[in-house]
Amino acid sequence: MATKIRLQRGGRKGYAFYGIVIADVRAPRDGKFTEKIGTYNPNTNPATVDLNFERALLWVECGAQPTDTVRNILKSEGVYLMKHLRGGVKKGAFDEATALKKFDAWKEEKTKGNEAIRTNEAKAKKDLEAKKLEAEKQVNAAIAKKNAEKKAAAEAANAEATAEETVAEVAENVEETAAEA
Repeated sequence: MATKIRLQRGGRKGYAFYGIVIADVRAPRDGKFTEKIGTYNPNTNPATVDLNFERALLWVECGAQPTDTVRNILKSEGVYLMKHLRGGVKKGAFDEATALKKFDAWKEEKTKGNEAIRTNEAKAKKDLEAKKLEAEKQVNAAIAKKNAEKKAAAEAANAEATAEETVAEVAENVEETAAEA
């Protein structure tokens, strides 16, 4: 039986979520599978992969052929590197401890790279929010200035009208006092 390591689509429309499965080549994409060895979520940055490393390594060593996308996922998770290192151990190029040390160094470097991506993304998001907040403050200040100018103009007009009324009342009082005298 020819087996493939491939993705089985799940999730909802517009938000794909995949299971990484071992399946017969003749089985449909979302149909019967032999074993589920992990999940793949391309909607996060970087993409989230939850993989049963030992089972994936076993199937790759047994000869299961991955699809192109799954091959890239397995490479990024280090399955093919470990297969290569185990081949070196079998040939006697180095021992198991050296192979594990090399693999751990590679994994640590990859983890640092992923953390750097996440921190840069978080920083960019924070900077964008700060810029939006600053722009909103400027817009609010301009609106407040406009409102203050309108209010001052209205108060000036109101004061002018009050002054005219006062002048008219004073003139009327003067006329009344002049007429009485």
